[in-house]
Amino acid sequence: MKNHLKIVFAGTPEFSVPTLIALNTDYSKVTHVLTQPDKKSGRGMRQSHSPVKKIALSLNIPTLQPITLKDNDTYEALQACNADILIVVAYGLIIPKKILALFPMGCYNVHASLLPRWRGAAPIHRAIESGDKTTGVTIMKVVEKLDAGPMLTSKSIDLDKGMTTGEVTKSLANIGAILMSQIISSIQEKEDIPVIEQNESLVTYAKKINKSESRLNMNHSSEIILRKINSLNPYPGASIIFRNKILKIWKAVAVLMRSKDASNHMSIGELYTYNEELILKLENGVIKIMELQPEAKNRMDASSFIRGYQITKIEKIN
Repeated sequence: MKNHLKIVFAGTPEFSVPTLIALNTDYSKVTHVLTQPDKKSGRGMRQSHSPVKKIALSLNIPTLQPITLKDNDTYEALQACNADILIVVAYGLIIPKKILALFPMGCYNVHASLLPRWRGAAPIHRAIESGDKTTGVTIMKVVEKLDAGPMLTSKSIDLDKGMTTGEVTKSLANIGAILMSQIISSIQEKEDIPVIEQNESLVTYAKKINKSESRLNMNHSSEIILRKINSLNPYPGASIIFRNKILKIWKAVAVLMRSKDASNHMSIGELYTYNEELILKLENGVIKIMELQPEAKNRMDASSFIRGYQITKIEKIN
């Protein structure tokens, strides 16, 4: 029986969870988890654990939650773990060289894009928003520069129209767990793992999603609007202003304007019903809203919204 590879796992959101679970095998064990500090959330502003911490607690894995990785206390705590490998999956902090040097068998990262495209904080959101036809997962070595390490393996998926960030995140999280498990197995078996340096001329950056991006611009095309809606689902949600309140749009589809359609006579940014469908007029056409959420209300389908808000006429959105 071979000795277990001892792993420190660094991750925070739901995307990280499948890999954390997958790394506890016959040949590897996560001995410590590194995750972001607890945050206050909800109406009561109670302390909430990250998804990774919740799993770590359920598996009885000791957890470290430093605010920074630059202090001596954090360095000494990680040094005391005496681990072989560091695995990073959407942790949220740049890891200094001094810490990377603690792991004799290497430091590896699961990144949700086909590098070098979409380095950075929001690769799935930006891939959908930009209309990419494919995306995927890349396993790479961790270096101090953001997402710039040499690549070990990757797997792509097709991005079908209508796929949301939430749907793609779940798919890629599972793929990432499988790929990383394969890499750890190869390391345990002392197999040669070829690496490929990233082509710096092809790098694009996926900047962090900001809530200020939520508001939809009615002067954009229906294609751009729909990509925006899908990219911001489930967070933070695309929105318009309806009756002076925020109205989030979670799902919509493009529809063709017909010759007798009322949309031919409507102005940009008007919301109306047509054959019991909820239609939003854009600069170059219309979209049909399928699922939406009024401010301080639960999500609902378009039919419930039309009935509940008595949408029987054309209404201008802000």
